[in-house]
Amino acid sequence: MISYPLHEGHEGIEFAKELNHDFDRSISLAGFCLLVGACAKSAQLGLHTWLPDAMEGPTPVSALIHAATMVTAGVFLLLRSSSILEYNTNLQLVILFIGAITAFFAGSVGCMQYDLKKVIAYSTCSQLGYMIFCIGLNNEYGSLFYLYTHGFFKALLFLGSGSIIHSLSDEQDIRRMGGLASLLPLTYMMMMIGSLSLMGWPGLSGFYSKDIILELGISVEHPFFLACYMLICSSVLFSSIYSIRLFYYVFYNYPGIIGNVKSIKESKGQIVRVLYRLTLLSLFIGFISRDYFIVEGIRTKYFSLKTATQSMDFLFNSEYIESFYKCIPLILVVGGIF
Repeated sequence: MISYPLHEGHEGIEFAKELNHDFDRSISLAGFCLLVGACAKSAQLGLHTWLPDAMEGPTPVSALIHAATMVTAGVFLLLRSSSILEYNTNLQLVILFIGAITAFFAGSVGCMQYDLKKVIAYSTCSQLGYMIFCIGLNNEYGSLFYLYTHGFFKALLFLGSGSIIHSLSDEQDIRRMGGLASLLPLTYMMMMIGSLSLMGWPGLSGFYSKDIILELGISVEHPFFLACYMLICSSVLFSSIYSIRLFYYVFYNYPGIIGNVKSIKESKGQIVRVLYRLTLLSLFIGFISRDYFIVEGIRTKYFSLKTATQSMDFLFNSEYIESFYKCIPLILVVGGIF
């Protein structure tokens, strides 16, 4: 802790203790205020209700501000303020719990929605919980990596849903859809890639970034961390369930479409070109950029005051956990699909 040798003797020691105490209290208050602002901006539990309601806007707007820019601003605020958060261990535990409970709650609510865009909106809320959870683990680079890859496959899902809504004359209720796999084959394939990346299917972008967070969560041997890890694992199961549920209703279910089936056509032009680019990024960007975000981020100490050695020790602990724990996310994904 900082010392201030302004006085000599006993009075100087007491003055330094009082000054240090005031500094700790001020820095903790600043960190708490930043956390509240980030929870409101990134739709964490209790301050999340605006996010699904904001889905009433146009789908391209949703893809831009709800997948890659606006809602992630709160996460980025905490990332850039991580040197302040490091002063208070209790505050980091609060951040850890908020992220875990948000991921669990939003994932469970997403399994019960029937509005196509609201399913993806609650999915966004759940994935933001992963990022906050990773910040609570005191690993900013894993959170930033997931923030980066999440923007691509979530934008793909939003624009893919927009292509479906456009083809169905602005219908958003998934109960009134069905059998679109043969009518919209291009959108079907792209939505599948985006959904699998969201679930964390091996080889896709979400796999590399999400599994790092889960491995970091299990690498700390403490009952509180274990409880939060179980909440996060439950949200992995939920993400698989609501993604497959959406696919069943939209693409496989018995057609419940009201209207002329012949009028349903695949999107063209700029919509398809953007979907192609996002599909390629959802496939490969995680593999391409993982070393840059994790290793290079630690080396340059862009966010944290921790030394590179301290950060690498934490990463090594997560890398060399038992193989069973590494397989847990894949088991949950496959179980959710079935």
